Amino acid sequence: MLRELYQEVIIDHGRHPRNFGVLPNANHHKEGFNPLCGDKIHLYVQEENGVVKKIQFEGCGCAISMASASLMSEVLCGKTLTEINTIFNDFHLLVTEGNPSKNLGKLAVLGGVREFPARVKCATLAWHTLNAALQDTSGPVSTEEDE
Repeated sequence: MLRELYQEVIIDHGRHPRNFGVLPNANHHKEGFNPLCGDKIHLYVQEENGVVKKIQFEGCGCAISMASASLMSEVLCGKTLTEINTIFNDFHLLVTEGNPSKNLGKLAVLGGVREFPARVKCATLAWHTLNAALQDTSGPVSTEEDE
């Protein structure tokens, strides 16, 4: 029953992503892609004084990549860069090793992807793209360079 609820949340966010679209006043922007699945994302971040005020994205991809970006954009708004780093690490452990954290809240719905290793890259694409955007690295992010 819980698994079905999690699937419904992923499908809902995949079909109706929150914070979808260009963020005109973004001061960080990065493109990311997952060549294995065909996921593509343009991530926009408005950060002020070490706090993320807004995250928006546009792109296309599987339900998992779109749901992950959508959930990430909701959960991380208002968080400091330090808090975001902690949540990123906890999220990565969840989807790669199945280690749940109380820090993750609704992001826990993506924990099931650990059972499907090819889908881990779908779930983490937006997260790696966000890290690169906040660090202002050059060039697009590719999941083939992450792991």
